[in-house]
Amino acid sequence: MTLSLKKYPLIGIVTLLLLGVNISPVISSSPHLPISPYPHLPLLAQTPRQIALDWLNKGLQAIQGGKIPDAIAAFRQATQLDPALAAAHYNLGLALRQAGQLQPAADAFYQAAQADPQFAPAFANLGAALLEGNNLQLAVDYLQRALQLDPKLGFAHYNMGLVREIQKDWTGAIASFQQAITYSQNSPEPAYHLGISYLQQGKIELAQQAFSKAIAINPRYAEAHYNLGSIWFNQGKFNEALAAFRKSADANSNYADAYYGAGLVFIQLKQYAEAVKVFEYARNLYQKQGNSQWALNAEKLLIQAQKLNNNLNNKPR
Repeated sequence: MTLSLKKYPLIGIVTLLLLGVNISPVISSSPHLPISPYPHLPLLAQTPRQIALDWLNKGLQAIQGGKIPDAIAAFRQATQLDPALAAAHYNLGLALRQAGQLQPAADAFYQAAQADPQFAPAFANLGAALLEGNNLQLAVDYLQRALQLDPKLGFAHYNMGLVREIQKDWTGAIASFQQAITYSQNSPEPAYHLGISYLQQGKIELAQQAFSKAIAINPRYAEAHYNLGSIWFNQGKFNEALAAFRKSADANSNYADAYYGAGLVFIQLKQYAEAVKVFEYARNLYQKQGNSQWALNAEKLLIQAQKLNNNLNNKPR
């Protein structure tokens, strides 16, 4: 079965899990031949399952070494030798997803789920791939199946939250992200998206708490720092906002919104020369990243800051 996907920008981090299969290596005292416990009997030929497991382990070793193409080839070989080996299909899907091959990854996760209908992570990653392909209804179906099999599967709750976020079902999104936080306590993304959902409901204090939680898990979460800065800016807490925008830029020097936000603060603080610098930097980043609308917005504010700075410098002293 081929599942139809559309191109869609990455909206969330899908948890990637490596399913390890431990196969004890053959230990030999000879550099040429393994020792049989019964020297008078011929060595038994490996079964297709044993050979497939060998290829699966080769793929896992390639993943650990960062050799994604080699891993994909090894996992494919394992699936061809033993089409019922769910772990081979599943790890193939993870490797393909890591290589950016979304459609083949979804097909591999589907095959893993077919090989083992009780394998919750296969359904969850299939749902996540379909979500990224903007096939929301099928994504929901597979994510729900994953959660039926394993109600504590954190990244399935997280991706269900992302679906609800796209659908602007903020109550549903909040419920899913809260579950994701419960079962994936070391992952900052559910807390961040929980904060976004609270913002959409106008629950500012809860949003602030959620962003702070995301930052506590990952102090270099640029988007979380930025959203905290935005909250403080709207509350008139300009020094706190500026500190947050600076942390955001420190975490990701290519995050244009952080410089844009800092420029707005500098305007409020009447530090126009500083505003000119950061608006110019933000504009250039937006242009480089192909974000023409925000590049135009930054350009307008840059011109405004330049005028304010010139007026300030031309005032009689």
